Amino acid sequence: MERKTVWDPLRKKDVVLTPEEYVRQWFISQLNESMNVPRHMMMSEVSISLYERKFRADIVVYGRNAAPVAVVECKRPDIPLDGTVLDQAVRYNMALNVKYIFITNGKSTYICRRKCGRDASGYEFTNHLPTYGEMIEPD
Repeated sequence: MERKTVWDPLRKKDVVLTPEEYVRQWFISQLNESMNVPRHMMMSEVSISLYERKFRADIVVYGRNAAPVAVVECKRPDIPLDGTVLDQAVRYNMALNVKYIFITNGKSTYICRRKCGRDASGYEFTNHLPTYGEMIEPD
């Protein structure tokens, strides 16, 4: 039985079209078309090391200085976006230190933005869909 594939514009190759991959490709197009993130400023399946453990972030968005500014965790549509999924993205962020964290299953998407200000720390949920310009502007 032949497996269906889809072109990943970030990895520049055909990949197996799993339900999670479908969500990843959909969100790559959202980043590009709705948030104006240039494709060359995104990477998918990014290897991350944290405390001698290896992880893979679904999508990382980079600023013009090559520093990461956003991380995206994608799940299949039937996986609920609960604290476990958010914890996974936050764990990746311990290594990346990004301004935005997105979690999505294609049906729901949550956006967390790093709090700004002199005494602010942590992240807060927001309904605002940031543009690439907002992602890369200094806090």
